[in-house]
Amino acid sequence: MPASPSSAGRSAIVVLSGRYRAVIFDMDGLLLDTETLWHAAEVALFARHGGEFTWEDKMAVIGTSYDFTSAYFADRLGLPREQGPALVSEMLALMHERVRRAVDARPGAVELVARLREVEAVALGLASNSPRYLVDDALATARLTDAFDAIVTSDDVEHAKPAPDIYLLACERLGVPPSEALALEDSASGIAAAKAAGLTVIGVPQFAETDASAADRVVDSLEDLLEDPTASR
Repeated sequence: MPASPSSAGRSAIVVLSGRYRAVIFDMDGLLLDTETLWHAAEVALFARHGGEFTWEDKMAVIGTSYDFTSAYFADRLGLPREQGPALVSEMLALMHERVRRAVDARPGAVELVARLREVEAVALGLASNSPRYLVDDALATARLTDAFDAIVTSDDVEHAKPAPDIYLLACERLGVPPSEALALEDSASGIAAAKAAGLTVIGVPQFAETDASAADRVVDSLEDLLEDPTASR
């Protein structure tokens, strides 16, 4: 039975202790604090085209595929949908400038990666809807390039999240069946993708508006997963 956000912190660490052979992280908003950068890029894009990007727009596109975002942006800006891909490309260029300057890890992320690798000794994967060049540069800026045994991006699959493809490929590259892997996700789209692939999911939503109810457990922060596992046994 999924734990509530207020009670899941101590129980969630048990899930990380010996039950899984791999842990797969989402990147944007989960591992790295990039959602503020995405928002700035989206605001700048809309301003260039005479529009205003709102928080409701942010919640509508967070964690979704670029095909969805393409159509959404074109509709919101009153442009033909065939112009959507160009809008996404423009947004990605704005985002790329930002991630190459500075990217911070989310609270507890670096410590959790180190713990899982050095103490829990599980395989680590990254599963991101962002394109490869953006993922590579964001990880390099955050000094996490060598943290993962497998990195899968939207460039590697036909269908991005919420389809299960990214998680299925990540498990394949890690050599672990989905039933023996745990996903850490911050968006409804990412949670849906991991669940559809057959993984157990801990939701770590960055924003209160995010519906993480489909996750197996929900915690407030990755820091909640760093508590002493003996405390809850």
